[in-house]
Amino acid sequence: MPIKIPSTLPAYDVLTREGVMVVDEELAASQDIRPLRIALLNLMPKKIQTETQFARLIGATPLQIEFSLIRMSDHNTRNTAAEHMESFYRPFSEVTEEKFDGLIITGAPIEHLDFDEVGYWDELQRVMDWTQTNVHSTFGVCWGGMAMINHFHGVKKHMLDKKAFGCFRHRNLAPASPYLRGFSDDCVIPVSRWTEMRQAEVDSVDSLRTLLGSDEVGPCLVEDVNHRALYIFNHFEYDSDTLKQEYDRDVAAGTEINVPMNYYPHDDPSQPPQNRWRSHAHLLYGNWINEIYQSTPFDLAKIGT
Repeated sequence: MPIKIPSTLPAYDVLTREGVMVVDEELAASQDIRPLRIALLNLMPKKIQTETQFARLIGATPLQIEFSLIRMSDHNTRNTAAEHMESFYRPFSEVTEEKFDGLIITGAPIEHLDFDEVGYWDELQRVMDWTQTNVHSTFGVCWGGMAMINHFHGVKKHMLDKKAFGCFRHRNLAPASPYLRGFSDDCVIPVSRWTEMRQAEVDSVDSLRTLLGSDEVGPCLVEDVNHRALYIFNHFEYDSDTLKQEYDRDVAAGTEINVPMNYYPHDDPSQPPQNRWRSHAHLLYGNWINEIYQSTPFDLAKIGT
């Protein structure tokens, strides 16, 4: 089954060229099944790039997905055309009465700020509380995951002396977890952040379980059973050249930055980067979608009850 997105969304053509099954709204409406309703709260500045990355991953399962794009109500992006935002995104204030099988809350390049210094923090706290009544399963990514684990459990983020930047090996700490079905004993994951969560502080909360972790860059994937949520602090969704784009941007701006570790062949940025995480990315998001499908109520109205 395909992912249902508007045929005019830029991701539609990108995913079609890649062989991902997509269907427009008219054809999807003619199929006699209930698609999973998955929403993306997109906090990243490059909206189109981010929505394509996540649509690619959640659209690679045998299930039909109805993909919705959400933005913060009072925050205007400066990096994406207003026409795109008006055409494809709805503010959170317009979806508060709706139910979703899944919600992804993305990262945001605001790690240097304390949470309560973020302009939309009050509304984001309302979003996170709303997930407990209106969303069956929530996936917080990078800063989004840090925000959720802080909001629900008080676990703090800590500034690093230098940016964790590159591709790092992570250990599979819970091979029996349904979210890690098919995972190897270890895997490579792109990392790009100035902050960290500390394993001891995660372990101090009984309802949290770390599924993937690294000796170099700390906990990565954390399950929060009590809040029906996953928190991932790194970037399985990244394209092959996303770290390269970030590195080239910083070099051009004169920002001090190290060559992303274990990313380029022989750590040589003149060579094309290698993608060594794509298969595990599809496994993780496919497993998440499958777990939602297995456990979500058929009647959307019963989500959160």
